[in-house]
Amino acid sequence: MKSHRRELWFNTQRRVDLVNITPQVEEALRESGIREGLCLVNAMHITASVFINDDEEGLHEDFLKWLERNIPHDPKRYRHNLTGEMNADAHIKRQFMGREVVVAVTEGRLDFGPWEQIFYGEFDGRRKKRVLIKIVGE
Repeated sequence: MKSHRRELWFNTQRRVDLVNITPQVEEALRESGIREGLCLVNAMHITASVFINDDEEGLHEDFLKWLERNIPHDPKRYRHNLTGEMNADAHIKRQFMGREVVVAVTEGRLDFGPWEQIFYGEFDGRRKKRVLIKIVGE
């Protein structure tokens, strides 16, 4: 068995953003030479997320509206913000959207269902953060 590791770095212009990272993950898979195995994609920051869904703008707007309606960016609302940080909502949003995804690798390709793509979700942006891609297999 072999493994391949790659990091992606993000510094979004907006505090909250969703970025399709499927092409970068596919590139890492090609670099790895792995034909059969598993691909882990993991947000390495506690206010960011990685998730799988459809790459449809209206759906992404729905996600962001739902998150803001139910977990608003309101610094006075959260106990965590008493520490001096103002990003408690970003921590909670990350819990809802997920930390990581694992995708099967079959015949050298990500084994997706229909319309599935991998996304980086940023909930406290405008600073450098990373995503880890770890591919294992043969």
